[in-house]
Amino acid sequence: MSGKWKMIVVVGTVLSVIVLGFISVTFADKKPTVVVVLKASDSPYWNIMKAGIEKGFKDFGIDGKVMVPSEAIPQQQVELLKNIYKEKPDLIITAPYSSSAVGPTLETFTDIPILLVDTDIPIENKTAYIGTNNLDLGKKAGAFLASQLQPGDKIAIIGGDLSFSVFKERVEGATISLQNAGINIAYKKTGIPDNPKKIQSVITKLMRDQPDIKGVMTTHDTIALPVIKELEEQGLLIPVIGPDGLADMVKLIADGTLPGTTAQNPYDMGYLSVETAMKVLKGENVEPFVDSGVDIIIKENAQHRLSFYEKIVK
Repeated sequence: MSGKWKMIVVVGTVLSVIVLGFISVTFADKKPTVVVVLKASDSPYWNIMKAGIEKGFKDFGIDGKVMVPSEAIPQQQVELLKNIYKEKPDLIITAPYSSSAVGPTLETFTDIPILLVDTDIPIENKTAYIGTNNLDLGKKAGAFLASQLQPGDKIAIIGGDLSFSVFKERVEGATISLQNAGINIAYKKTGIPDNPKKIQSVITKLMRDQPDIKGVMTTHDTIALPVIKELEEQGLLIPVIGPDGLADMVKLIADGTLPGTTAQNPYDMGYLSVETAMKVLKGENVEPFVDSGVDIIIKENAQHRLSFYEKIVK
């Protein structure tokens, strides 16, 4: 081989190494893309979860974004998910409205990993669910309410639409604990919308018809808060459990209005969902259920919880 051709080969080899090195660095520097689709943005619960998600994006070096439907209805979430899927992110995390509304669409996303957060639905292609064991949450809420009462006391269960699995499981769990404690579930009404006037009218009628009710279990705080307000207006101070642990409920515990409540951990849910996403993208095995836990909030730890909320949601 002539000296000229040797030089060409050497130069070509050097250029190849440089190009390959550049490509390797480029791919190494490329952050994985993750899109999170929540249910709404006008609730403290979702804002707390969003803070946990964004902290996860920062800690794990993910190019991520959080999106919500233009309207807080299932069909809008479905359309948003379809549009996001067309963009082909590396992974999608979503809090689906319900199995019937969102499940069929998610099951068509077969080439992108799907993680569910907050709400679990039975779809075959989900990699994991990150959130609360809602049956356990209900059991703990029922047990806490029972601890404030005497066997034989009457209570009411006031709930949202039980077609949502999270509400159904909470009611089932609470019923188990209350019955085991000898508490009489004298009234149960579900399918109630998150409408304060509607909720207050239900409580007004309940207390008129059954004035000996000693406590109220609700499926979520958005129902619990109007219940408490109406009871206060009637001059009644009885324990009310709403198992979300939102700031307005925690404030009532801190000031002594309520003895306590159970609480989900939406911040941890958000952070753990991103941590799980990173493991999936690295090809690591993950558990099909990542439990974000349930806390009991009482006066002694209520202010600590409030301070944490104030720090992360500004």
